[in-house]
Amino acid sequence: MNPLVSLASPLLVILPLITAGYLGLCWVWPYKACRRCQGFGRFHGPFGGIRLCPSCDATGLRLRAGRRVWNAIRRLYGDINRYRDR
Repeated sequence: MNPLVSLASPLLVILPLITAGYLGLCWVWPYKACRRCQGFGRFHGPFGGIRLCPSCDATGLRLRAGRRVWNAIRRLYGDINRYRDR
């Protein structure tokens, strides 16, 4: 038996499971905590002031990359169907 086949076969099982798990995560929890402000929505300045986070617009939440791709695909599919129905 070829050693490359024996190494690749677990990947063919594990990779779809990981992908399905991430898609499920993006469906159930589309937002994650902002990395820049750690989900608080604000920064503490060096002299004690507070600034709002520009990355998340002070919400503390960011849309996951997988959900962003999912939304783009849905938008594209809707645009294609809308154009076809004219």
